[in-house]
Amino acid sequence: MFDPVIAPSGTLLGLLQRGRGDGTLHALTAPRAEALQALDHCVLHDPRHDWQVENRSLYYARLYLDLNGGLDAIEAHLLDPGDALDADESRTGLALAVLGHLASYGRLDALALLRRYAAQGANWAWALDELALRDDDAGLRALAVPVLARFGTDPAGEAELAAAVRDAFEPRPWRLWADDPRQSVSARVRAASEAGSFDRWQQQMRPTGPRPGWSVDAVFEWAQQGLERGAALHVPAARCLVAVAAPEDRPEILAAARSGTDGARCTALRYLADSGAPETLDLVEAAVADGPGVVVDAALDAFERMRTPAAVDRARRWAQRPDVLGAAAGRVLACRGGAKDSDLVLGALREAVRGEGPDAPTLWTLVDGAGRLGIACAAPVLRHIYRETASSHLRGRAARALAATDPSFAAGFAVECLWDCEETTRELAARHAETGDARVVERLRRLAADPAEEDEVQTAVRSRFEQDPQTL
Repeated sequence: MFDPVIAPSGTLLGLLQRGRGDGTLHALTAPRAEALQALDHCVLHDPRHDWQVENRSLYYARLYLDLNGGLDAIEAHLLDPGDALDADESRTGLALAVLGHLASYGRLDALALLRRYAAQGANWAWALDELALRDDDAGLRALAVPVLARFGTDPAGEAELAAAVRDAFEPRPWRLWADDPRQSVSARVRAASEAGSFDRWQQQMRPTGPRPGWSVDAVFEWAQQGLERGAALHVPAARCLVAVAAPEDRPEILAAARSGTDGARCTALRYLADSGAPETLDLVEAAVADGPGVVVDAALDAFERMRTPAAVDRARRWAQRPDVLGAAAGRVLACRGGAKDSDLVLGALREAVRGEGPDAPTLWTLVDGAGRLGIACAAPVLRHIYRETASSHLRGRAARALAATDPSFAAGFAVECLWDCEETTRELAARHAETGDARVVERLRRLAADPAEEDEVQTAVRSRFEQDPQTL
C-alpha cells in the first residue's frame, strides 16, 4: 500500500482525512454535494498512515448519517471487477467497517451491501466479521453456502477452510454453521474446526528458538541467524540471556556489545541496558559512532529503555548533540526528566518539527513529555502539531499535552475534539470542553445517547453531567 496523499489541513478534504472534529463541523455547513464527495474520497482512499491502529470508521459513518449520504460510491468500489485482483485489506477494510457501523445504526442498505460483498468479494472475511456483530442468525445462515463454496473439497481446499475457521476474528458465523441443519454445511464446518484446533496444537508442540541448556554463544548465534534472514530477534534473545547467562559470562557479553556480530551486539546491548549495567552508556555511544544501522537502532532503543539516574544524567549531556543520539536523549528526558529539563525537551520538540515536520515519529514521545512537564512555552508548537499532523493518534497526544499547558484549550480545541475520530480524544474533550458553547452541551447529550460510543467516552460525559447538572 502506498502512503496516502493528504490534502492541506485548511481544506475540507484535509480535515476529513485527518479525522479532525472540525472536519465534521465544516462538512455540515458546506454544500452537501461537496461534503459527500470529500467523504466518499476518504472512505474509498483510506487516508490513514497506519490503518490497523488509527480510527476513522465510526467518524465517517456518523457523517454519512448526518448528511443522509447514499452508498453508491462505496458499492461501486467494493463490487468493482478489480476487487478480485487486489485482495489487500487496506483497499476495502475502511469501507467495510463504515458499512458495519451504518448497519448498527439501522441502515438496511449498508447491511444488504455487507451481505452481498461477503458472498462475492475478495475481502469477504472482513465483511463476515462485521456481519457477525450486527446481522441476525437468518442472515448469517444464508451466507454459509456461498462462503463454503470458496473452498475446494480437495485436501488443499479443506486445509484453507480449516485455516479460515481457525483464524476467524469473530467465530459466531462458524459456530452457527457448525449447528446448521444442512448436513453438507455443518459436517464440513465441524471438520474444519477440528482440523484447525489440531493445527494449533501442533504449532504449540513445535516451538522454535532457544531451548533450556543453550549457552551464551548459542543465543548470540541464534540472534545473528535471525538477522541474516531479515528477522530481528535481539529482543527475545536478550530475554534468553537472562535465563542462560551466569556471572562468569559477563566478559563475553561485554565483548559482544563492543565488537560482536551485529546480532550479538544488538542482543548484548539490550541485555546490558535492561540489567542496568554501568558500562552500557559508553557501549551505546560507541555503537552509535561505529555500528551499522541495525546496531545503531538497537543501541538507541536500549538507551531509551534505561531508567537509571546515570542514564538521565547522560541524556542531559547528550541532548545538545545534533545526531540521532541527541534526539534519543531528548526523548529520554521527555519520559524521565524533571522540571529542570524543560528547556532541553522544548528544544528537542522544536528541532524535530523544524527538521522532520509534524509527523516525525520522535514527536510522540516529545509531545507527551511537554505535557508531562507542563511546558507552557510549548503550546504554540503543540497547536501546530495538532493542526498539521496526519496521525490522529499524535493529534490526540497533542490535545492531551495542550490540556496540561494551554489555558485556552477548554474553550478552543477541546470543543472540536468532541467530534474527533479517536475515542481517547473525545474522552479528553468530554472532560475539558467548556459548556458555555451551546454546541458542547448538545454534543455531550448526543454522545451520552449514542449506543455506538465507547464506554470510556460515555463515562466522561456522565461525570460532566454530575459536576454541572443544571447546565447540562
